[in-house]
Amino acid sequence: MQITRSADYALRVMIHLAGQPPGARTSRETLAQWTEAPSEFLSKVLQALTRARLIQSHRGMRGGFALARDGAEITALHVLEAIEGPLQLNVCLAQDPQCGRRWWCAGHDLWKNAQAAMAQVLTGATMAQLARDSFQRKGLTQVEVSPWN
Repeated sequence: MQITRSADYALRVMIHLAGQPPGARTSRETLAQWTEAPSEFLSKVLQALTRARLIQSHRGMRGGFALARDGAEITALHVLEAIEGPLQLNVCLAQDPQCGRRWWCAGHDLWKNAQAAMAQVLTGATMAQLARDSFQRKGLTQVEVSPWN
């Protein structure tokens, strides 16, 4: 099992935006450079994040992207689900499961516990926290804002 490239790029975008000063907007090109993602591919990721209301898109000369709300309120689970859909490690964990074995299958409990642990980790990681951690590792206090952001 592996997180998709789209989800990885989405998390990178959100970490970058969470490290920007309030009100700052970042261009798609800057986000593509910072995330090391192809610009056209990143457009689809940005659209998904906008549809999920995690970021806002602003048009025009001073346009760009910004978080839709405080980075402390946006978790890694929000980002992952915006790209991948609801967290579901196995079909037996669906809202309307197709598997009739779930009542007696020990595998069901294993997947349920694994999914709960994963959700707990992802919910505990906010974009604000991840931005701070990321920039501290780079020796920065925040992402340097270019005049093109």
